Parts: sequence; C-alpha cells; structure tokens
Amino acid sequence: MTVALTLFMSGNATAQGMPTYDNTNFISLVKQLLESGKQTAQMIKSVKFLKDAKEAIEKVSSVVQQLRAVQEIADNNQRLINVMQNDLQDILNSPYIKPDEVSRVVESFDAIVQNSLDTVDFIDKILSSDYLKMSDAERAEILKAKELESKQMVSSITTKTKRYRDIISFRKMQDKVNNRETGY
Repeated sequence: MTVALTLFMSGNATAQGMPTYDNTNFISLVKQLLESGKQTAQMIKSVKFLKDAKEAIEKVSSVVQQLRAVQEIADNNQRLINVMQNDLQDILNSPYIKPDEVSRVVESFDAIVQNSLDTVDFIDKILSSDYLKMSDAERAEILKAKELESKQMVSSITTKTKRYRDIISFRKMQDKVNNRETGY
C-alpha cells in the first residue's frame, strides 16, 4: 500500500525539506574570500607605494627642471660676461666711437649686466630659502621665466654689439672713402 501510495503521489508531489549545506564548499568559499581580502590589501599597499614613487619622481623631475633652468641662466650670464670682457672692450677702444658715445654705450651694456646680476640674486633667494613657501612647480615656473628673460638679455646684448660693430664698420668705410687718395 505504501508503494501504491508513493506511486500515486509521485506524479504531482514536490519534495520539501531542510536545505543541506555542503561544509566543504562553504569552507572553500570562506578561504577564497580571505585570500581575495589579502590580495586586495596587497593591491592597496602596491597602489600607495606606486603613488609615493610617482610623487618622488615628480619631485626629482621638478628639481632637474630647476637645475636645467639655473644652468641655462648661468650659461647666459657667462655669455654676457664674455661679451663685456671682449666685445665691449673692442667697441670702446675703437677710434670710430666718439667720446660722447662711450658713456651711452657703457650705460646700455651696464643696464643689461645689472639686470643679469639682479636675476642671479633673485634666483639665489628662490633656491636658498623657502621663498614664500612656494611649491616646486611654482619655483620651476619662475625659473623658466627667468631663463627666458636671460635669453632675451643675451639676444639684446648680441644685437647691441652687432649694431655698434656695424656703426664702427660704417664709419671705418666712410673714413676710407673720405681719406682716399685721388690720382686722376
């Protein structure tokens, strides 16, 4: 009778009961979650390390940019000194520069040199002290501006030197034309 009852009810009966848990799968899931947590913690440490490394690289890059700018300014100042020592002396010693022009020539070159010295003093203040608590990026920006200013000074002094040399050349040629011997 039970067999008949079982066969009779099996067609539309549903089995309900207590769910069973497979402890092995549950333990495996917990182990996977723990391992995933460890990996996530390690990834967070790696991201922090990479972020710190990036900041260090940016600081070094900024310092390198500042050093390049300072080197360029120093090179430009050396060019100014060379012009002052060589070319200016030649211009002032030329017999074709009139005595009243000597003071104007000296003043025009002196203004550029004074600006150059002021730039060097300003750069010294920026680099030696924590000038107005500026960041490396701001300091690099100011140094780049001073580098550009330094290049403009070199260009200006080169232009002035060329102009005075052209004046000397013109006056020399004019002197030769005016004092030539005529034999015709």
